[in-house]
Formats: sequence, structure tokens, C-alpha cells
Amino acid sequence: MLKKPNVVVIGGGTGTYTVLTGLKSYPVNLSVIVSMMDSGGSNRVLRDEFGILPTSDIRQCIVALASKNANGLIRNLFTYRYSQGTGIEGMTFGNLFMAALTDIYGSQEKAIKKTCKFLEVKGKIIPVTYDNSHLVARYENGAQVLGEHIIDEPSEKNGKSRIVELYLAPPAKANKKAIDAILKADLIVIGPGDLYTSLVCNLVVEGVSEAVRKSKAKKVYVVNLMTKYGQTNNFSAKDHLKVIESYLGQEVINVCIVNKKINVPKTVLKRYEEENAELVKNDLKGNQKLQIISGDFHSDIVFEKHKGDKLKRSLIRHDSQKLAKAIMSIL
Repeated sequence: MLKKPNVVVIGGGTGTYTVLTGLKSYPVNLSVIVSMMDSGGSNRVLRDEFGILPTSDIRQCIVALASKNANGLIRNLFTYRYSQGTGIEGMTFGNLFMAALTDIYGSQEKAIKKTCKFLEVKGKIIPVTYDNSHLVARYENGAQVLGEHIIDEPSEKNGKSRIVELYLAPPAKANKKAIDAILKADLIVIGPGDLYTSLVCNLVVEGVSEAVRKSKAKKVYVVNLMTKYGQTNNFSAKDHLKVIESYLGQEVINVCIVNKKINVPKTVLKRYEEENAELVKNDLKGNQKLQIISGDFHSDIVFEKHKGDKLKRSLIRHDSQKLAKAIMSIL
């Protein structure tokens, strides 16, 4: 019997959810290394009032990798977001569930394991670190801000300025299990996701970038469909890759998956324009060290956020099955 390839996804948020949803139906040993830097919305409450690390990205990965046999009611509960109620408005049931388990077992790591077992998760969900740390962004205008949520939804002054450096305060060391997964990987997938607050935030954890460089796996970067105000203003596909490799090292990425031009409904484009976002232009060119996979990888669905969700969400996203097929073709 052929050995199943080890596929590791690095990221967080809806982009990682999309990748995992597609890949879980393939015969691979799947692991996901998840960002633990979120500090907005319900995660702010978890950090400030419960004293635990953020769980929203973990929860999304758990739902994405939950077995098809898992109780549908439970899956729905884990994504349910309260739209009213003092103190819990905007919170998800899944986050509160894991907060309760952390209190019961005295360990967030045990709580995640128990939740994965409860939903019969296919694959390994690995927090990039268990150190309590926050993102710090330094902008070209000289400003520095602390906190993922402030970077994600910046002030007007910083929103128009480029980020020149992202780091952690205090510095955080990588979870040993994350390093082990990276070193044993046959394929590493980074993205899609918010460039700094979902992707680079993992790469600045001590030991992660070094492990990715050292790994013999093929390294794949999935370019975002849209730019994001305050992080990737006017960024092309090449600009996205340049930032990733500024933290990983030049020519570390072997393959880039980038979407061809898509026809977005005018009403949706107008909403993006109001957020100072636009379609990412593909200006990447392949060479002996970099393969470009260009195609139709977007979903035709326009995603609307839940009424209780206070954060900005992407309206158009990658199609999980199309993206998974492209990733598997690399293997």
C-alpha cells in the first residue's frame, strides 16, 4: 500500500477553512497549523475575560475537518453566533464550548483535543503556539500598532500606509508539534487568507519560517482573490508573494496558485470599492524555480455574514473543490 502524503496547511480564517474543506476528501494525512493571534470580536472577550488564547480559527478548522458522520446538529451549533444578549452578542457557541472545556480540564490543549474527538475530526489541528502574544505592525509612516484587530481594521491614517514589519510582543516560540509536522510534510500550503493577520502572523513565530525553509516539502502559496484595505492596498499577485518570501526567504515558494480574472457582480464590486478593495491582478511569471498554476478557482457564491457577526468578512472566496484539485495535482 502506498504511503499517504503528509499535507500541512498554514494559516487561519475563512481561507484556511476553504482549503481544508476541499482537501479532507482526499487520501492524505492532513494537518493544519493555526494562527493564535486573533484579538478582535469574540476572541477579545476570550483573551481579556476568560484568560485563554483565541479559538475562532481553531473552531473553523474543527468544523471544516469534522467527519461527515458527525452529528449535523452539533456542527450547526459550533458555527452558531449569538445575535443578542449582553456579553455574548457576537460570540459563537463553539468558542464558548471550548472555553468551558478549558476550564474543566485546566488546559486549552486538552480542550482542543476533546473537541476534535467529539466532532470526529479528520486530520490534526495544531495551534502554531501556546504562548500568549500579540501582533505588532510597523507602518511606512512610522506608526506602530499593537493587536491583530487593529491591524485588521486600521485607522484611516494607517490604512493608507503600507506595513513594513510584523512581529510579536512578546516573542512566541512555536509549538513543537507544529515544527514536527512541517519537517515531515510532503506538501506545505500557505493561504489563502489575510496576508499579515492570517498568514505572516504564523511565520513570525520563532522556529516556523526556519522549519519551512528546512522542510523538503513542496511549498505552495495560494494568492488571495481580493486586496484588503490596510494590508494589501493596490497589491498585485507578485506583491503578495514578495511579502511571504520576505519572511520565509527568497525562492522558498515552489508553486503559486493564482486565480484568473473573474466576473464579479457589480453590486459586490461596489461593496468592495466602499472597503477600498479590488481584484488582485496576476502579474506572476513562472521560471525554473517557480511554477504558476493559473485557473478558475473562485466560487460563484456571494457569502453574506451572520447578523451577529461584527467583523468584516470576504464576500467572494475560493471554491474548496477546485482549489483542492489544483493542490493535489502538485503531488
